[in-house]
Amino acid sequence: MRRVAVCIGPEHGTVSPDLIKDAAKEAVQGVGFDLLVVLGFAFDPHVSEEIHRYGKLTVLPARINPDLQMGNLLLKKSGVGNLFMVFGEPDVEVKELPDGKLTVTIQGVDIYDPTTGEIRSSSTDDIACWFIDTDYNGESFFVRHAYFTGADQPYEKLKRALRAEVDEAAWSALYATTSYPFEKPRTGKIAVKVINHYGDEVLKVYAV
Repeated sequence: MRRVAVCIGPEHGTVSPDLIKDAAKEAVQGVGFDLLVVLGFAFDPHVSEEIHRYGKLTVLPARINPDLQMGNLLLKKSGVGNLFMVFGEPDVEVKELPDGKLTVTIQGVDIYDPTTGEIRSSSTDDIACWFIDTDYNGESFFVRHAYFTGADQPYEKLKRALRAEVDEAAWSALYATTSYPFEKPRTGKIAVKVINHYGDEVLKVYAV
């Protein structure tokens, strides 16, 4: 038997590290809980740092499908997406080149599969797109680099979705798991945002 505490974040706004800190303090009081599940529509990028600070208490952030904000009439009933998604951190390698510039390589992301109860270490085939803020200021995420990945001929799907021809050379430049080189950030931080095919996203900050 394991005791589980649940914390639900705001309907409008992000789950902050302070909210997790307060929920974790409450979860460890008295008999205490083994697991704290934090539900939210969006998460502050610094949440990933906060969830590792509580020893025996496991903190598990779970993203709520944005469709739940739409109400019963607009909620999709196709069953394709998950109402709740435990989305792990991206597996990212930041490399410094001889000229001092940096590149970022995305290698995959860990995703909890609610249908099997297992954690899948996914490759880039399960990533729809990923973005880099090459000079992250700690407050707002600006898309300065955008790349697309994924299996099953996403180029053909994009053409069908747009009902237009897509420049294949331009697409090849954006269909990549390694970024173009960029200068070191003045802020000393970059942020990487990863979105899977369900629309779930995760953002992680790296000091460089």
